[in-house]
Amino acid sequence: MEKANLVIIGSGPAGYTAAIYAARANLSPIVFEGFQSGLPGGLLMTTTEVENFPGFPEGISGPTLMDNLKNQALRYKTKILKEDVLNVDLSSHPFNIKGSKTHLQTNALIIATGSDPKKLEVPGSREFWQKGVSSCATCDGALPIFRNKSLIVIGGGDSAVEEAIFLTRFASKIFIVHRKDVLKASKIMALRAMNNPKIEIIWNSEVKEILGDKLVNGVILKNNVTQAEIKLPASGVFFAIGHTPNTAFLKGQVVLNENGYILTRKGSTHTNKEGVFAAGDVQDFVYRQAITAAASGCMAALDTLKWLEESGYLK
Repeated sequence: MEKANLVIIGSGPAGYTAAIYAARANLSPIVFEGFQSGLPGGLLMTTTEVENFPGFPEGISGPTLMDNLKNQALRYKTKILKEDVLNVDLSSHPFNIKGSKTHLQTNALIIATGSDPKKLEVPGSREFWQKGVSSCATCDGALPIFRNKSLIVIGGGDSAVEEAIFLTRFASKIFIVHRKDVLKASKIMALRAMNNPKIEIIWNSEVKEILGDKLVNGVILKNNVTQAEIKLPASGVFFAIGHTPNTAFLKGQVVLNENGYILTRKGSTHTNKEGVFAAGDVQDFVYRQAITAAASGCMAALDTLKWLEESGYLK
């Protein structure tokens, strides 16, 4: 059975950046990039234009950025496996990693499997994904298709309010659509939304359909108290109903927080399990940006290198 110094699970900005740093340190990392259950390249593969990643003043497409990161990792002899990880056994050392084709052992493991935004499965949500439908205002809100337009944010928590306030920098009007009659957001955040002249909250309502031609141009809303339906013109719909971290395959072998994100030691990427590290959105429920994921991938590689050296695995 093949044995590695380092296995990286995940191939988004965190996974590839970890691979680049680890490969340059001669750790010969092996990356499981995902194939079916995991999205090779991460969520940026579904993003048309990335305008806030440093170094690209004219912007860059998500797939192109990820191809660049992948090719940079390959340049330094990273081994990339086009398969999913089916099972991880952390009960003994070296750790056992079973992929859909490959079974190997590793001295250290970096988990960079990211998180998936929760989406409403309503007509139009898939058809207009990245054509006016988004799950990240910080990533997409400044795009030309949203500037000086009416936009909709779906949700009622702090994330929804934060996204709505952020979008007021670019849009002419923001509608927060919430299925209840009170926001779940903290009081201070709720007050900021209600006192913002650009924000209007539509209570007790749900999106039944997203409308459009080539791009989003409106939604059908249904009031869940009166059952009345209205058509609301809008050029964008932003889901702000939470994320699901991709940690199910770990089966409780590392400590997670109450929302399922991997807990890491403060100021590091160390998990509670010696030799296991976490990077990117699988452990970051605050920032969730490509650049912060890449930064934590760098941190994970450096933490791993130091741990392998101190543990006597590198000679």
